[in-house]
Amino acid sequence: MSRAAVPGLPSRYPIGEQLPALYADDDFAQRFTAGLDTVLAPVFATLDNLPAYLDPRVTPTDFLAWLASWVGAAGDREWPVELRREAVVRAVELHRWRGTRRGLVEALRLALGVHAEVTGDGGVAWSGTAGAELPPEPAAEPLVRVWPAREARVDVDRVREIVRAMCPVHTAFRVELLPAPPADEGR
Repeated sequence: MSRAAVPGLPSRYPIGEQLPALYADDDFAQRFTAGLDTVLAPVFATLDNLPAYLDPRVTPTDFLAWLASWVGAAGDREWPVELRREAVVRAVELHRWRGTRRGLVEALRLALGVHAEVTGDGGVAWSGTAGAELPPEPAAEPLVRVWPAREARVDVDRVREIVRAMCPVHTAFRVELLPAPPADEGR
């Protein structure tokens, strides 16, 4: 879709009507400004509707990728348009939760339509004493358990890709693919 040279788009602000009275009956001036009106009408229409262009719920589809780049929204051109719109709407929230269990679960749900459960904390350890021995190796790596929701098949490589992107860089992790939600294991 293009916003340039829309055939028959009238200008809301015709230049010929804004000229001094001396040019109101001048055929050349009116035809010349009508040509400018044709060029400027899409610009005025875009500016008049600018709030709609900046709202991911109603922006034209071809602007959605551009808008997503503004907020750092992850998306795939193969996703349905409504899913891409939701990714842009929720981008700031997902950035806020990045690196947390909640952020990882939400990112997996949004991107792949799967349910997920994250256990383990990545085992971060440190010492507050200068010159002390190094802390012991972290105790556990996060376990990400994933099962289908929206789609019948889960692409485990895509799951790993998203988990790798959302976890802190120093964190090792494991991914388990489950056929259904996990049974309540004594929790």
